[in-house]
Amino acid sequence: MASYVAATLLCLVAAASAQEAADVRATYHYYYPEENNWDLMAVGAYCSTWDADKSLEWRARYGWTAFCGPVGPTGRDACGRCLLVTNTATGVQTTVRIVDQCGNGGLDLDWEVFSRIDTDGSGYENGHLMVDYEFVDCGDSSF
Repeated sequence: MASYVAATLLCLVAAASAQEAADVRATYHYYYPEENNWDLMAVGAYCSTWDADKSLEWRARYGWTAFCGPVGPTGRDACGRCLLVTNTATGVQTTVRIVDQCGNGGLDLDWEVFSRIDTDGSGYENGHLMVDYEFVDCGDSSF
């Protein structure tokens, strides 16, 4: 019985610490990272204070987003982290890197990223997408 209770508690702790959210509003922002040489300082990104000196490969590996979602770390603790973002209408997914913060309660995806997952055009028509997101490993421990 004690092992069952311990296993149940571990599952509850794991579920509570899962950093994901469903049906989150995602808008778009024009960072133009490629045109700005992936320079976080040039676009005025909040995370540039900590991440501007990261390698070009690190900065260009994923599309960019501002993060102000309902679940997950905020401020500096969110900088550089990655999200798997899923368009709830189409199921199209992409991984993005948090480079900025926002105030819309969700995500503010770079226009290129927004366009990539807005495969049916409804996000552009509505001015936003509804997405699910999950914090994932960026896989860049070698950078």
